[in-house]
Amino acid sequence: MEITIEDLSIRMLDKLYEIEKQCFEKEAFTKQQIAYLVGDYNSIGLAARVDSEIVGFAIARVDIRRNMRFGHILTVDVVPAYRRKGIARKLLTQIEDILGQKGAKECRLEVRENNAAALSLYEKLGYKKVGKLEKYYGDAHGLYLRKIL
Repeated sequence: MEITIEDLSIRMLDKLYEIEKQCFEKEAFTKQQIAYLVGDYNSIGLAARVDSEIVGFAIARVDIRRNMRFGHILTVDVVPAYRRKGIARKLLTQIEDILGQKGAKECRLEVRENNAAALSLYEKLGYKKVGKLEKYYGDAHGLYLRKIL
């Protein structure tokens, strides 16, 4: 299985929204939010393809606080049938590289506290827990993670 990574395009919007709904259900970004992020100058978006089909994507932003530039991973989505095949890892490592090239010194993200698979991947990639987010996902708690790039 060959995974190819490419920049997101607004032409992919319907597919991205379909994948987002599969991955996050109630907490999914709306189609309008995804369109905004894909077109935002400070956003970086990558799509993963297998056999020319989009099977995952990731969107991050470059933000600045207290004169420090950092990356913020907003969403990492992989179609359920393609999980545990290295797609999220490939998306994350490439997006981190781009964030570093844009001057980000660290990368931050939020994850549902009970998402063991995502937490395991993030920890393997060097992310550390720095805080708990009470009821961040409706009634479910989230964790705030950070990685020095």
